[in-house]
Amino acid sequence: MQARHTKVLIIGSGPAGYTAAIYAARAMLKPVLIAGMEQGGQLMITTDVENYPGYAEPVQGPWMMEQMLKQAVHVGAEIVNDLVTNVDLSRRPFTLQTDSGTVWTAETLIIATGAKAKWLGIESEQHFQGFGVSACATCDGFFYRNRDVIVVGGGNSAVEEALYLSNIARSVTVVHRRDSFRAEKILQERLFAKENVKILWNTEVAEITGTPAKPPMPPSVSGARLRDVRTGTVTDTPIDGVFVAIGHAPATELFKDQLRLKSNGYLWTAPDSTATDIAGVFAAGDVTDDTFRQAITAAGMGCMAALEAERYLAGVGTVAIAAE
Repeated sequence: MQARHTKVLIIGSGPAGYTAAIYAARAMLKPVLIAGMEQGGQLMITTDVENYPGYAEPVQGPWMMEQMLKQAVHVGAEIVNDLVTNVDLSRRPFTLQTDSGTVWTAETLIIATGAKAKWLGIESEQHFQGFGVSACATCDGFFYRNRDVIVVGGGNSAVEEALYLSNIARSVTVVHRRDSFRAEKILQERLFAKENVKILWNTEVAEITGTPAKPPMPPSVSGARLRDVRTGTVTDTPIDGVFVAIGHAPATELFKDQLRLKSNGYLWTAPDSTATDIAGVFAAGDVTDDTFRQAITAAGMGCMAALEAERYLAGVGTVAIAAE
């Protein structure tokens, strides 16, 4: 079993994690980033990225994450392809174990493990993911100008996505398997007032249909097979895009019994800060951001976390490593 120590340990390899690594490395803190199982985060399943500043033309999500990785390495961050399996924040330095058997001790910890969109779990959804199926209207709605889309869900997320898309798409059909929304009343009223929005109650998406990939052409969505949950009747509906808005699940399993969580399961941070309720532990990106969930806001929080870790280390000095 190998033991290693670092001043700044970052968990997660999305925009928040890589940005934290870049800033910490430029501060000469020699950060270590443990990438996890899904290096690059949710942008790895995103095709055209058009809303991240700095690119005149749309770029591919995986390419952008590759560039962030290379930038972090270039300025001196160490990237470790491993998975954190256990965390002990009850003593200092903090102790973490990884799948490879390495035991890490860290003076500061930046948690950037992200959040995953919840999906419907049907096979066709996976086939068209990123090519007509999305979980982020703010990210991908622009590509559906004057087109017909479906939003799946009945909570705040679904209604907010539908409202956003109603200003872009030609028509928005909200598909909800119950007979009423769980969303806030004011959001419902705004949605019901939209002339280009239709609600299908007691309905679920049974299958997403379209054209399969034919290299060099990617797959594309052309319709959805909708099922009435009461009668079982199936209807084919022409559609250009499907937005799944049934919630997100933040990756907080390692920290649930050690760090304060918000009521919805996201990591709590102090106002205008990335500091958690344990000094020296910071959270950035979608693991704490339950409002915006954008690559640019995640990157900004990664910057904040690195700067706050640097200031924390400057204030408390070096934490002595416990004797083996």
